Amino acid sequence: MPSRSAGDDAVEAWAAHLRNERHASPHTIRAYVSDVRQFLAVAGRPASLRADDIRHWLRRLDGAAQRASIARKLAAVRSFLRFCTDIGRLDADPSAGIATPKSRRKLPTHLTLDQVDRLLATPDGERLAGRRDRAIFEVLYSSGIRVSELTGLDWADVDTEAEVVRVLGKGRKERVVPIGRPALRALAGYRAACAAAGVAVQRGPVFRNLRGGRLTSRSVARLMERHVLASGSPAKATPHALRHTFATHLLGAGADLRAIQELLGHASLSTTQRYTHVDLRRLMEAYDRAHPRA
Repeated sequence: MPSRSAGDDAVEAWAAHLRNERHASPHTIRAYVSDVRQFLAVAGRPASLRADDIRHWLRRLDGAAQRASIARKLAAVRSFLRFCTDIGRLDADPSAGIATPKSRRKLPTHLTLDQVDRLLATPDGERLAGRRDRAIFEVLYSSGIRVSELTGLDWADVDTEAEVVRVLGKGRKERVVPIGRPALRALAGYRAACAAAGVAVQRGPVFRNLRGGRLTSRSVARLMERHVLASGSPAKATPHALRHTFATHLLGAGADLRAIQELLGHASLSTTQRYTHVDLRRLMEAYDRAHPRA
């Protein structure tokens, strides 16, 4: 039997707290637990930790990891140490005075309208998988939902009369999102193709794999990568890029930032405000092309 690492029982209790009380996703829990165990392997048991131990760990990471990755790891460690303080494993949180490394925020990747049109035209409409993939792209672009929210959709969550979908977002927060008619038509075509193939469509997952199970986020990423390459769009465009594209196109057409925040399910307006930088870049490019003194 493998030996338990330093503070492993506290880590397991914290992971249960994240799962049961904070409703964190399995992916987030796995990443956070991995970060904290790596930290404890360097710094030692929670009860003996000091602020200097955390600073030493951060110096070791500097240069070996991206700033954004270091900030995420520190966030995981802070969450763990706050939990240890709350349950009495620590008298005080040694991470309280540690500053988060600053990182440059990258502008979100997004597609042009022409690139979106080419992507939507790529799936083979004669095959069930093609109907499914086309519906996936239409829904992501039309609603701006996260890929995890897309794969969690059941047919009962799609209201064709009200033209909305009900999704379960981060922190298990439910919201209702408008969906456009082209996306609803793509869903109807996919549903009809499923029925013709003998796949049940009255209940259960909307998007299924070839074995009939619920499609995963990773599977959506893989199929989109294939279609993106076939369409000639940027090779790094992911399912999340369609969410960015949704927000960027709305903002460019004059939509209110607060409305976009609600549609995306962002808890903070500052998260949504990064799309203003995308739009500013577009304006600057137009200025550089058109102004005689640019």
